[in-house]
Amino acid sequence: MMSVYLSGQSWAHRLPAGLKLLVVAIGSLLLFKTQTIWVFLVCFAAVLAAYVSLGRGGVERLRLLKGLSIFLAAILALHWLSGTVMEGIAAVLRLCVMVLAASFVSMTTRMDDMLAAVMPLFRPLEWLGFSARKPALGVTLVLRFAPHLIEIFGMLREAFQARTGQKTSWRLIAPFALQALKMSDNVSEALAARGGSEGMAPR
Repeated sequence: MMSVYLSGQSWAHRLPAGLKLLVVAIGSLLLFKTQTIWVFLVCFAAVLAAYVSLGRGGVERLRLLKGLSIFLAAILALHWLSGTVMEGIAAVLRLCVMVLAASFVSMTTRMDDMLAAVMPLFRPLEWLGFSARKPALGVTLVLRFAPHLIEIFGMLREAFQARTGQKTSWRLIAPFALQALKMSDNVSEALAARGGSEGMAPR
């Protein structure tokens, strides 16, 4: 399985995981409060600059946008048909910024650090006798691998287009599901090797 974490000692790697997650969460909420195109453009440029600052490895991760391209095109098409093109552009830019920002956190944050940052949110469950680690691990895995699944879909779509000349097809659902299940098995095995949800988390 392709590693989500990008090893390095950059400024982003040195930032606390909790701070990065908080910035992405607050930023996402603020983006939903505006429809101003220039705000989205500034945020998009800032996210791209953050990726570029990580060097070649960071730039290569921008291929994540290819996996989103079909969804972005569909959003634009629907808004064009409804006569709200500018709102469609704003929606596309918002989605790009949010997905890239979430992926940026995943690629610059170790799994254990992300889990430690999310864990306090579920501490109240321990007062009721439930494990805080299990739901925290579930949320962490979603945050970690959702961008990776988008990237997998993008690669499958590119391979399909190269073979058939078609941009996309419902036939991609089956191989995508198989890849997702394979990734799930790999993560499950990694967790089991580290003692399950109570052990060390995978990168």
